[in-house]
Amino acid sequence: MSLDIQKEKVKMSPIEKEVRRRRTFAIISHPDAGKTTLTERILHAAGAIQMAGHVRAKGERRRTRSDWLAIEQQRGISVATSAMTFSWHDYVFNLLDTPGHEDFSEDTYRTLTAVDCAIMVIDAAKGIEERTRKLFEICRLRDIPILTLINKMDRESEDCFDLLEEISSALALDVCPVTWPVGRGATFCGIYDISTKQWRLSKEIPEDDKRRQVALEEAEVAADILPSFDSKAFLEGSLSPVFFGSAIKDIGIEDLLMGLAEKAPFPKAQHAIEREVNAEEDKLTALVFRIQANMDPNHRDRMAFARICSGRLERGMKLTHVRLGKQFGLNAPQFFFAKDRQIAEEGYAGDVVGIPNRGNLRIGDTLTEGEVLHFTGVPSFAPEILRRIRIVDAMKAKKLRQGLKELGEEGVSQIFRPMDGSQALVGVVGTLQLDVMQARLAAEYKIEVTFEGTSFSEVRWVRGERTKLEDFFAMQRSSIAEDIDGDPVFLSSSAFMMERTIAANPDLEFLSIKRLQGAS
Repeated sequence: MSLDIQKEKVKMSPIEKEVRRRRTFAIISHPDAGKTTLTERILHAAGAIQMAGHVRAKGERRRTRSDWLAIEQQRGISVATSAMTFSWHDYVFNLLDTPGHEDFSEDTYRTLTAVDCAIMVIDAAKGIEERTRKLFEICRLRDIPILTLINKMDRESEDCFDLLEEISSALALDVCPVTWPVGRGATFCGIYDISTKQWRLSKEIPEDDKRRQVALEEAEVAADILPSFDSKAFLEGSLSPVFFGSAIKDIGIEDLLMGLAEKAPFPKAQHAIEREVNAEEDKLTALVFRIQANMDPNHRDRMAFARICSGRLERGMKLTHVRLGKQFGLNAPQFFFAKDRQIAEEGYAGDVVGIPNRGNLRIGDTLTEGEVLHFTGVPSFAPEILRRIRIVDAMKAKKLRQGLKELGEEGVSQIFRPMDGSQALVGVVGTLQLDVMQARLAAEYKIEVTFEGTSFSEVRWVRGERTKLEDFFAMQRSSIAEDIDGDPVFLSSSAFMMERTIAANPDLEFLSIKRLQGAS
């Protein structure tokens, strides 16, 4: 930490000092760009694990820390958000490893409401890919600052200047290289730090080695023609510092971690309906942004992931559950290291804690020390695929209802129960979500299910005056269902019929996005 920051800390309150040590971030990328391997390397560089996992490794080595669900380990992909809290030098990092697969975009979007910055990972051979672009746009909508890692420099790659130009043009984002690769593909052996003019090499190479000469010449050209780092532009999301490296070879990762520590913002203010909540306020506030059931299947536990938005958390403190209007005891808050966990005796704004509960916490809920606040921005999207769910053993119908409720509250899928009493509908963004749901029902609840087609393809939440809603429901009874929260939805057979129904009912609202604000 710089001397100036140390001097500033002398004038700060204890809460301010702790808040400014925090960096809460996510890693975003297209599948196969190396996100999970990067996560492992960051944890390894920080001394948080002894051996970094490898997604393509075999046996025990394949069990990466961040991918802990059985289906993740089997397929080598991330399908659930995992949280990891660790220290490095004088900083505390909260890393939220988001699902890379597009079928889990809703979970990723919710997770991005809980971070202050992101690392965007780009495959050096492929450049900007579709999923990267979509995730970047989500970050831009939320003004999330982005650091960029151009990964896999140990393989054949595009020209570095072409990659930087592609990022700049495709994303309308200024780029500022912080490091530069030494060599490419099989000759890649380290990086050159442009600002400090230091070489960090994986092996000794002579001063006159061609790789050094080329790296130095290119780095000087890049420094001349590209913008220099501007903190204001970075924090506004219009400029990204760029790092080169190889996660699999563990080259350039510590530079990225240092860049995150020195450049990324500490926890920022969070927006609530009632007011803006500053991270350095004395009173504790927290937002539940995801739910995970059965992290430990032996204990049938249920964990709420909550971001501390302000103040200081202390184990045992009593909080107000705003949606229910009741007192909530924080008896065993926990820090995560993927599936592993430990009791959190204290925490500060930016920290992500787990709160064990029996179903009384939901996504979007707010916890405070008494003030009524509803944080905004946590969304639920209308699904793109609808399926009927069928149980193989009808004797387990009650258990299926429990499983659907818990997985629905997690956000694994959306569950809709038709008013006419027919079988429940499952709504998802992509078919991989159905595979995950089927696998988890079998593994965690011992229930075999199948999915069948349905005549419905479109879903909208319906709002309006009570009498008009009741009239509409009476007319469309076979097309009305309730979601997991009991909110009504209208089901349509096609986009055309949905638009026709909307036009015929101008006094009602048909919503494709439901905002979860912890309101009753």
